[in-house]
Amino acid sequence: MKPNQLILFASFILGFFTLITLVICDVFYPGIPTFLLLALPIVVTGLAFILFSLLIKKYITERLKILYRSIRKGKFTSENEIHINLNSDVIGEATIATKDWGDNYGKELSSLKEQEAFRREFLGNLAHELKTPMFSIQGYILTLLEGGLEDPKVNRKFLERASVAASRMTNILEDLDKITALEANQLNNETTKFDIIPLIKEVFEAAESLSPEKGIHPRLAQNYEPTFVLADRSKIGQVLTNLVNNSIFYGNPNGSTLVRIFEMDNLITIDVADDGPGIDDEHIPRLFERFYRVEKSRARNEGGSGLGLSIVKHIMESHGQRISVRSTVGIGSTFSFSLDKAE
Repeated sequence: MKPNQLILFASFILGFFTLITLVICDVFYPGIPTFLLLALPIVVTGLAFILFSLLIKKYITERLKILYRSIRKGKFTSENEIHINLNSDVIGEATIATKDWGDNYGKELSSLKEQEAFRREFLGNLAHELKTPMFSIQGYILTLLEGGLEDPKVNRKFLERASVAASRMTNILEDLDKITALEANQLNNETTKFDIIPLIKEVFEAAESLSPEKGIHPRLAQNYEPTFVLADRSKIGQVLTNLVNNSIFYGNPNGSTLVRIFEMDNLITIDVADDGPGIDDEHIPRLFERFYRVEKSRARNEGGSGLGLSIVKHIMESHGQRISVRSTVGIGSTFSFSLDKAE
């Protein structure tokens, strides 16, 4: 029952008892004017309705303020002051508002816990990534200071190794800076119309000398006609470089890396497929997270920053597209992304 209905019912009851009281008094003490018998119950009913309305409204408002103060941010002002409508189901609305707040608070709390867990894992991974090359540099420098500097067979070799380790640290920091800029939309895309076939071939040429001992020679699935897309050529080059290099790093010796191109409506889809060991399903949802590695020790030995796929994901999102992966353990993996087709 709504508050106004309850107040009206109580007022009528009070007016009715007033009428009964007057009738009884008239029986024992005759002479009460008729107009008083009629007017007084009506007046009592009206005054009771007004009084009950004010008291109950004040009672409910004060208690709802306490409730809303707990679940609402900011102070009460003239703009957000609680207004009680006694014609509505006030308690029911307050119950719904409280439940909604509880649900939202629970979701927010879960989200904060996930973010905190991700932050701890991210910082731990970052520390581990930087610690490995840092310890290497420290070891080489100590060896040189303890006498290796005077040994011509040692000094140059150790300085070169220290330089490689320092370059790895620089790459990690540059990739982190790049991801931060991508997330903040600080790196605007320079969208142009270009043929993606020559870009793919450029990536292939750069990858040929990357890991010659693997015996993997990336190639196109067929001789494609010129395929023009609208995108940032430099950033798409980064995407292709990362995907092709990964297929070589983690591929089987003498395996293959095959790039296929598909045209569908207004999109050009590029697949980068390998016949490597594949990826377990449990790893795929986290594959594009920063520093997440499927085979951690092996990946670190390869010298990657662990940020490549995360950068790829952000680049594709900046183009309004997404990247996906299909993989079967023992058969291989295929990474796919799409670009807008140029007229």
